[in-house]
Amino acid sequence: MDDDAKLALSECRTEAASTAEYRKQLPEIAERVIRDCDDQECYTHVDYEPIPSREDVIDIINRFREVLFPGYFNCEKIDPANLRYSMGQTVATLYDLLADQICRSIRHDCFRYELPCTDCSDQSYRFAMALLQEIPSIRKILATDVRAAYEGDPAAKSHDEIIFSYPGLYALMVYRVAHKLYEYEVPLLPRIMTEYAHSMTGIDIHPGAEIGERFVIDHGTGVVVGETTVIGRNVRIYQGVTLGALSLPKDAGAKLRGKRRHPTIEDDVIIYSGATILGGDTVIGARSVVGGNVWITESVPPDTKVLMETPRLVYR
Repeated sequence: MDDDAKLALSECRTEAASTAEYRKQLPEIAERVIRDCDDQECYTHVDYEPIPSREDVIDIINRFREVLFPGYFNCEKIDPANLRYSMGQTVATLYDLLADQICRSIRHDCFRYELPCTDCSDQSYRFAMALLQEIPSIRKILATDVRAAYEGDPAAKSHDEIIFSYPGLYALMVYRVAHKLYEYEVPLLPRIMTEYAHSMTGIDIHPGAEIGERFVIDHGTGVVVGETTVIGRNVRIYQGVTLGALSLPKDAGAKLRGKRRHPTIEDDVIIYSGATILGGDTVIGARSVVGGNVWITESVPPDTKVLMETPRLVYR
């Protein structure tokens, strides 16, 4: 072995020894984490009862896309010959996944907060079946959202383009499913679903919001729709719009939970990019137009335009 090879071998052994010294510290780190699991100030879930699975929730969302828009998002080819078989398989799998995740969500709250027993398993079966029974009605309202997006967007070449590619429709699809679970008072699961859509699209719709048909979110990034927002029929909003709450006190979680904090948007309203509309008593009247970058904390009568004054540009 020449000198260069000996030197390289020596360096490798030194590096290996250094790595081993670092790795020897790992068991103590693991032990510290285990000891901290008893710290009530930190958040830990180590129990024999499983908690909801984010990966399974994503699977549920993807399978809902398959049944809400048959043929668009299926992994395999769908044609008249295999439609009944494919749909039967998807619906059956979706039912099992839903029932399991609903049960986990309900049971988690029961154990965590020591609630009275409500027969989690039976509830989960009933809620899963009730949600699947809603699929035709959800499909119909999503169809109105697709048509409204197409009718109002010259850039859209087809309904298919909107279904395949528009983030606003994706966020709406997830919201309309999650909203049903929210109405059933299923904990955790609806919010996990809409926050996943939020992470995918930049559109934050709380599952508790009430949104009518023909709703369009154009472009979408940065849109926020709060929990107690009420949106009427045929409303269109653009990127960066916030339908939120007024500044909240530090103890708002205890004082305001479950109370109206977000605005009402009546039928046929258009809200342009960057507008901020806040407060539970704020109502934007029907057929009004809210211009870009407007800040609103008071009600607006029907048939009103709210616009910023034209800014003065300075050229240097």
